[in-house]
Amino acid sequence: MALRHVTLLLLLVLLSIWAPHSDAGSVGVNYGRIADNIPSAFKVASFLKSQGLERVKVFDSDPAVLRALSGSGIKVTVDLPNEFLSSAAKTQMFATNWVQRNVVAYHPNTQIEAIAVGNEVFVDTHNTTKYLIAAMKNIHAALVKFDLASDIKVSSPIALSALQNSYPSSAGSFRPELVEPVFKPMLDFLRQTKSYLMVNAYPYFAYESNADVISLDYALFRENPGVVDAGSGLRYFSLFDAQIDAVFAAMNALKYDDIEMVVSETGWPSKGDENEVGASIENAAAYNGNLVRRILTGGGTPLRPKADLTVYLFALFNEDRKFGPTSERNYGLFFPNEKKVYDIPFTVEGLKNYHDHKSPVSGHQHETSPVPDTGSGDVVKTLTGNTWCVANGEAGEEKLQAALDFACGEGGADCHQIQPGSTCYDPNTLEAHASFAFNSYYQKKARGAGTCSFGGAAYVVSQPPKYGKCELPIS
Repeated sequence: MALRHVTLLLLLVLLSIWAPHSDAGSVGVNYGRIADNIPSAFKVASFLKSQGLERVKVFDSDPAVLRALSGSGIKVTVDLPNEFLSSAAKTQMFATNWVQRNVVAYHPNTQIEAIAVGNEVFVDTHNTTKYLIAAMKNIHAALVKFDLASDIKVSSPIALSALQNSYPSSAGSFRPELVEPVFKPMLDFLRQTKSYLMVNAYPYFAYESNADVISLDYALFRENPGVVDAGSGLRYFSLFDAQIDAVFAAMNALKYDDIEMVVSETGWPSKGDENEVGASIENAAAYNGNLVRRILTGGGTPLRPKADLTVYLFALFNEDRKFGPTSERNYGLFFPNEKKVYDIPFTVEGLKNYHDHKSPVSGHQHETSPVPDTGSGDVVKTLTGNTWCVANGEAGEEKLQAALDFACGEGGADCHQIQPGSTCYDPNTLEAHASFAFNSYYQKKARGAGTCSFGGAAYVVSQPPKYGKCELPIS
């Protein structure tokens, strides 16, 4: 009996070594389609499987995509776009019909596991924040009606700009004006429905804006001495972990330390403009490849060591029709012809042969050089002259609105002052609001070359612009 017991024990040990890491996290991908010549949805479904990607997040609920994913075994997160939030919040019937058409019609053959209600709503220039909680509750009520609430979670992706403080991580806190009306009821809802907070986290943005003080190795998960959080005493070896723990700390401060998190977007651009420090193929490969290894080998963050994360890489393809700087069109892991932009694994098996190759010089590690006036918004930045970026009223409403959405969303402009009741809400015109947002982005980027273009929707001026009582700031 003793020999049989030892043999059985040995077998269990070996199985635990050979079996996949059951406590590891999961890697998925964001499937955006603002691009020309991308493959059909059916080709993409097969392509995802061939790459070992078992989770995908889309930014809508396109029927062609959901049909293509049917029977694939790929878990899907769909999105209720921001423009539908007010309708979903105001009437239960709209929410129920939306769920019936976009979820019930496909699930379970298409394995929909979550609904993202809106995306980065707090920076949406259409003032949709006030509809978010009611919309989430109505969508969930619809899932209950169709007996799907236990299968499908409801959440809403937030940007890190929702934080008032993020450094050090232990001081993480949400913006005060969002705590009572939004975060507390949202976190209550997530707790009650056993859902999770979706967070879009981009260490690239923090590095690009602070490359003089943030180590590139720290941003790319490479070997480094680490950074000690003065508040907690915890040592961080990656900017990603520090950002995630800032959100965990913000939830802890509100007594929601039991809410889990999914990183709904993260990535690094493989190409950028001259002033976009760090945007390169090598850095993108290092960030995403090392992130995959970090997630799939298990382990949480310093603050939550047992919190294995699900992470969605941004994005599947380069999207050539997106607004903004060059980087916006170069977050893809693949070109539209399905060729890899760079070679990284997405599975535990693929990690066995993966090595992050570091060259002596990484990315655009240089200061932006002054450039002559090109007549297209790129001007010499002198030591004495100030410049501002304003909207081009002749660009048309559609182009202005798209550029405004980018600036206040992915561009990270400070758009708080053009919200209702704030200093620069009046005059309440598209041109005035766009000018404020474009200038915020332009000043944030140190008035670098190419940062006041927005596809022809903006231009540079050298005299202080004023809209009503609102004066546009300088950096």
